[in-house]
Amino acid sequence: MSAIPANPNSVPIKLADLLAETVARDASDLHLAPGVAPFFRVHGTLVPRENDGPMPASTLEALAQELMAGFDASSLQTRGSFDGAMSAPDGTRFRFNVFRRQGQLAIALRRLEDHFRTLTELGLPESLYQLCDLPDGLVVVCGPTGAGKSTSLASLIDRINRTRRCHLVTIEDPIEYLHGPGLSLVNQRQVGSDTASFNDALVASLRQDPDVILVGEIRDLATIRTAITAAETGHLVFTTVHAGDCVGAIERLVSVFPADEQGGIRRQLALVLRAIVAQHLLIADGPAGNAQGPHRRKRVVASEVLFVNPAVANLIATGKSGQVYSVMETGATLGMQTLEQDLARLVLANYITEATALTMARNPAIVRDRIALLRKTGGRPGGVAR
Repeated sequence: MSAIPANPNSVPIKLADLLAETVARDASDLHLAPGVAPFFRVHGTLVPRENDGPMPASTLEALAQELMAGFDASSLQTRGSFDGAMSAPDGTRFRFNVFRRQGQLAIALRRLEDHFRTLTELGLPESLYQLCDLPDGLVVVCGPTGAGKSTSLASLIDRINRTRRCHLVTIEDPIEYLHGPGLSLVNQRQVGSDTASFNDALVASLRQDPDVILVGEIRDLATIRTAITAAETGHLVFTTVHAGDCVGAIERLVSVFPADEQGGIRRQLALVLRAIVAQHLLIADGPAGNAQGPHRRKRVVASEVLFVNPAVANLIATGKSGQVYSVMETGATLGMQTLEQDLARLVLANYITEATALTMARNPAIVRDRIALLRKTGGRPGGVAR
C-alpha cells in the first residue's frame, strides 16, 4: 500500500478506508503519526499496516482537519490536543484525539461498540443492574484509561433508557455512544460544543428536571462538589474517575478538596455514595482466551465492586477507608467482590494465567489462597471474554 496522498478531495475517502480497515481487522484503536505507517491495536497488540509507506505530515494535517470539521477545535491551539467523536460511513462510532507532537499532528482513534452489550457480555456482575433502579445517589466507575469505563456506563444508561420513564441528561467529552428514543427522554450534551465545561453543564442540568445524570468524568473540585450536591438533592448521578480500585476512588474524590474540608466531604460521600465499580481490561492469555490461536487473543474484564451499606458508609465518614476491603471480602452475598477474588475467578475459568493474576493483584498471596480454595472446593466460576 502506498502512503495516503494529501489531495483534499481524497481525504474523506482515505479516512473512510482507514476506519473500515480498523473494523475489518477487529482493531480497538487506530494510530496515525507522521513519518510512519498506520498502526492498529488488535486484541491488545499494536501492529503496523503491512507494506505501507510513511504517512506525510501534510496528510495528517488534512485528516485532522477532516475529523475536526464542525467542531470548535480551539483546544488544539490552547492545550495541544482536541477530543471528539464521529460516525464512519458504515455507522461505526469512533472517539478520536488529535494532538501535537514535536510540532506536528498525530491522531489516535478508538473504535466504539456498535451496540450496547449486557453486563454478562462485558464480563461484569449482573448485580450491577440494581444500580439502574436507584432513586438517587452517586455511582462511580473507575479504572485506568482504556479499561472500558465508558462502555460499562453506556450499558447501564441503555438499561435505564429501556426500563424507566425518566429524564436522562448526559454530559460527555466527547459523546461516545448515542442513545436513541426509549422509555426515557435522553438529552446528550457535549463539552466544547454544547457547553463550556462539565461543571457548567452539571449546574445547568439541575434546572432541567433530570432524574438521572451521567457526568463523563469528574476532574476538578467544582464538578465533584456539584455532583455530590446533585446526588444529595434527589438525582441519580453516574460518573467516572481515574483510580485503580474502589478505595483509591474514594481517596481521589476526597483529596481534591482542601484539608480543612475533607472531613465534611467524607461525611457527605458516606451519605450519597451508592456504589463504586473498578475495572481493568486484561489480555486473555489463558487456554480459553487462546482457543482460536495465539493471534486471536481476546480481552477480559477484572472488576472490583463495592456497594455502600451502613458499615461501609461509617468507614468512609470516619476516614477508615483502608478497612473497606475486609467488608468487601465478606460481602459476596450483597454483590461485592475484591479485585483478587475476581482475578481468581478468571484463572479458574482459564481466561488468564495465574502469572497474569498475580501481576495485577494488590496482594498476590490472597490470589494464591483464593485459587487454592476454589480448586479444593471444586469451584467452577464462569468468565466472559470481550
